[in-house]
Amino acid sequence: MHPASFPFHPATALAPMEGLTSPAIRNLIAKRGGLGLVCTEFIRVYQRPRPAHLRSAIQRPPGVALSVQLMGNDAPYMAEATRLLADAGVDVVDINLGCPTKRAVRGNVGAALLRDHDLLRRVLEAMRNATPGLMSAKLRAGFERLDEALKLGGIIESCGVDYLVVHPRRRSDMYRGVADWRIVSSLKGSVGVPVVGNGDAWYAADALRLRAESGCDAVMIGRPALRNPWIFEQMSQMRAGIPTTRPTGADLVAYLEELIEVFEQTLSPHRRLGALKEHVSYLGRAVPDGGTFAKRAVRLESTAGILGLARDHLRDLSSADLDLAAWSQHALQPSPCAER
Repeated sequence: MHPASFPFHPATALAPMEGLTSPAIRNLIAKRGGLGLVCTEFIRVYQRPRPAHLRSAIQRPPGVALSVQLMGNDAPYMAEATRLLADAGVDVVDINLGCPTKRAVRGNVGAALLRDHDLLRRVLEAMRNATPGLMSAKLRAGFERLDEALKLGGIIESCGVDYLVVHPRRRSDMYRGVADWRIVSSLKGSVGVPVVGNGDAWYAADALRLRAESGCDAVMIGRPALRNPWIFEQMSQMRAGIPTTRPTGADLVAYLEELIEVFEQTLSPHRRLGALKEHVSYLGRAVPDGGTFAKRAVRLESTAGILGLARDHLRDLSSADLDLAAWSQHALQPSPCAER
């Protein structure tokens, strides 16, 4: 039986992002509070799954539920991976129906599965039969056409998922433009399982607005949490009606210091710099300087150099100088509208 609402509290989730949401990063964001569920980066299932490889993904932050995402199109292999994860005690097994990359399309996985409804059914039904636990699907609103969303939602629901996560862009949109939250609302009105809204909730206030305007049961946030690691804490504070965290430049520098420490503990030396630059490219989007800090940082060739630049450029900034409040202060990110 499907749960009447999103089965985790608070009704917020950190989205899976390839190369970005490692266990260490999930821990860093989760420890700030306000999260009900974290999702792993997708695990490719192109051959018989190896139990040890799947178990390595089961690393949950204390007190937060864990969803492990699978990506593949071989029904027996996807079912076996689902069973192994369920037996290992994960809270949710999720299928990736949203990855828009050319590689995913060539392999007929991710968002490409949205084109082949018969194969989609076979994979989902095999996964459903492999676990008595919770199963979800994260999908794009369609491959080429937005009007596919409701039909796809019905197909996926009929295969027995416990909830849907919808990113309201087509595969062909990649990450261009602004997410159309009206699709979240339409899907919520057309299926009987909980719907989780996702897409361009760059500020805590926007995330709460997405839920209020669409009626969705929960909100999943990806890139905005890399830009503002305090966003889930701010959402929790807004729901409680208490003053929200307003990070300063010193807070941002301290977070970068944590990132560097985590990367030194978990990544090989040749991967640390690239990982830090990718995160700095998101954190820099909250600095209203025309991109100067981020552009200078990604040209540097050491983590020490990036940290030194951050200390010089950011440490003395006040909360008012940054775009890290619970609402847009400097309008650096687009705010989706329910009506256009």
